Amino acid sequence: MAEAAPAWENGNVRSLASEDQRLHLRMLEAILFAASEPLSEAEIASRMPEGIDVAVLLRELQAAYAGRGVNLRRHDESWAFRTAEDLAFVLKREVTEDRKLSRAAVETLSIIAYHQPVTRAEIEEVRGVTISKGTLDVLLQAGWVRLRGRRRTPGRPLTFGTTPQFLDHFGLEAIGDLPGLADLKAAGLLDAMTSVGDEALQPDDRADLADDEDPLEFDYSDIEREDDPAPEEEARG
Repeated sequence: MAEAAPAWENGNVRSLASEDQRLHLRMLEAILFAASEPLSEAEIASRMPEGIDVAVLLRELQAAYAGRGVNLRRHDESWAFRTAEDLAFVLKREVTEDRKLSRAAVETLSIIAYHQPVTRAEIEEVRGVTISKGTLDVLLQAGWVRLRGRRRTPGRPLTFGTTPQFLDHFGLEAIGDLPGLADLKAAGLLDAMTSVGDEALQPDDRADLADDEDPLEFDYSDIEREDDPAPEEEARG
């Protein structure tokens, strides 16, 4: 009689002893359910027993939730439970929003997403409009945009990029999942901008600084020292 295969053979969570499998999956499920924001594999692993293959467990749990009302989704390098996309209508309520993103903020966010890392002057060049710090503040406070570093050019301007929260909010697994610029133009979503630049843009939201960026090394009030027209002074050039 052939010997039974060892529990760890095939490198799949299904090969674990059933008790271990159930325990590890339940632990992973509890960790993700209780998290207030998406967690990276490293953060998850730090809360699990040593030697656990977190990547395999995540895929197993993701498959288990694939057909349910809540799905396990990956955004960039982080994981979180989210309502199934086809059931979003169930959670929608008719409410009056006290504050919505302005047209300037929407355009600015789009440029940052596609052109990142990008400076304020570069955003203005693409939009053909002088923007206020207030517009950038709204996006920073929403958690969708972050300060990356300083460009190695005269004046050492700040550079901006998107965040994992941006991906999470807009249902993107990675920045490369953004729709193509040609598609956005065809849908009329970029008509407000003077130019969108290169159709083959490859946005880079990696945490590592680009070759032409230096670390920030400043306190947050440093933004105030950049030229800052008041919001009402925004005007198309």
